[in-house]
Amino acid sequence: MQNVKPARILSTAAAVGPQVYRILREQIIQAELLPGERISESDIAKGFSISRQPVREAFIKLSEEGLVHVVPQRGTYVTKISSRSVMDVRFVREAIEADIVRQVAEAHSPDTVARLRAEIEQQKQVPHNDRAAFLRLDERFHHTLASAAGKAYAWSVIESVKAQMDRVRFLSVDDMQVGRLIEQHERIVDGIAAGNMSEAEAALRMHLREILKSLPEIARSRAEFFDATE
Repeated sequence: MQNVKPARILSTAAAVGPQVYRILREQIIQAELLPGERISESDIAKGFSISRQPVREAFIKLSEEGLVHVVPQRGTYVTKISSRSVMDVRFVREAIEADIVRQVAEAHSPDTVARLRAEIEQQKQVPHNDRAAFLRLDERFHHTLASAAGKAYAWSVIESVKAQMDRVRFLSVDDMQVGRLIEQHERIVDGIAAGNMSEAEAALRMHLREILKSLPEIARSRAEFFDATE
């Protein structure tokens, strides 16, 4: 891939395949690789100066997540966003994270609360229009919740299925929504700090249902990103 940025050059200290997978996944989620765009196994391998095998492995994982579609004898293409998949994943994610946040609130550890509040302060410092930076911090916030509940595996399950949801969130988040999402994070932490499981759960559910408001509008305004057959 000829346009690999310096920050995305592969590390020699880690396995190559997972790195290529993460880079391509991020480029699809952040709309650097567009729906319908053909991606070449050989070109990517050449761009990274690696063999085709780790790229092939990355393509398999991306296909499993529904981010690319392999057309025999023609090539591999970035998929369009499936609204149905987004809705299904949101439902699953809410079910898992609602239970996670109840457990965190029940424990209401001061250390966890302090860590979450520190992460919210970092979110507030993100430069305007840097959607990728904010969403990385948003993801860290939710990962911290899962870790605090001792549910690392549950978070890995969410990570493995939420790529389509992440694509919509990247397209929809703007300065106004960032402020609203941060306020929702604060309400979640307030519930946890008070040891109020119901309050923390309600705030978490409201937060994850934000996409229900943005999805229809994004699907209309960015129709080229979405599967029109659904």
